[in-house]
Amino acid sequence: MSPMAKNPYEILGLSKTASEAEIKAAYRKLAKKFHPDLNPGNKDADSKFKGLNAANDLLSDAAKRAAFDRGEIDMAGQPQYQQQQQTYRDFADGPQGNRYHFNGGDFDLSDFESIFGGMGGRRSGFEQPQTSTDIRYIIEVDFLEAARGAKKRVTMPDGKALDISIPEGIEEGQQLRLKGQGQPATAARPPGDAYVELHTRPHPFFARNGKDITAEVPITLQESVLGEKIKVPTIHGPVDMAIPKGANSGMTLRLKGKGIKGGDQYVTLKLVMPKEIDPELEEAIRKWSQTHDYHPRKHMESAT
Repeated sequence: MSPMAKNPYEILGLSKTASEAEIKAAYRKLAKKFHPDLNPGNKDADSKFKGLNAANDLLSDAAKRAAFDRGEIDMAGQPQYQQQQQTYRDFADGPQGNRYHFNGGDFDLSDFESIFGGMGGRRSGFEQPQTSTDIRYIIEVDFLEAARGAKKRVTMPDGKALDISIPEGIEEGQQLRLKGQGQPATAARPPGDAYVELHTRPHPFFARNGKDITAEVPITLQESVLGEKIKVPTIHGPVDMAIPKGANSGMTLRLKGKGIKGGDQYVTLKLVMPKEIDPELEEAIRKWSQTHDYHPRKHMESAT
């Protein structure tokens, strides 16, 4: 990708026949690669990221893409010929340009919607950015930040830092709208908005299923045999959980209300043997097995 490219297709590495899905996939892949947060102090990556935003803003708008393909506007959305000035301005300043008004301030989370990358269309009553002064960012947040909600400082490509509020339970790929934090105002356009797309880093042992949290928790031989209370991590902090006597690997227990926004946490037990079997344990098991009928695979013998 050339940072000096004036063709949005060239910037995103696409042909002119690229579909909306291909545009979306190309933008996400390259935006993650050149995002300033992942390339601190890299002016080349910063320049490329700005170019990606401009190319994506143009190609994700069906009307502007068609106008560009006809040679009527340039990468910045400006008319290519003087006689076309009024026609394109009518489009930009007309009803199409006024579809994106929301209530609240710069960080009004009432503007938050569940957007999964639809381009040019409407989802959940919310439309994608449509003006060349809107800009998009992609950031990664920790699993717990997305699950519990958090304040996050984001460094924009122009070096400006913004504190954003991550709502509790935000989904993978959703976007936040920062009103008025896009490109600066010009004589022809008001200031644009910034759209921050959030992606969640995996957690070492938590996973998510809607509002529910799942986790695999190892238990010892004695905890399984005797049944004991153990400390179990949750996204809200550790809690006590009772292990029933004779608990097997794969048994799942529920911690009510310990998920996201009233969801539950499901704990799957994993029996872990000691790293070394000492003679005392070995002898105790040998004696026990000699007097007990314990054949967990017996039901499988008749099936072969």
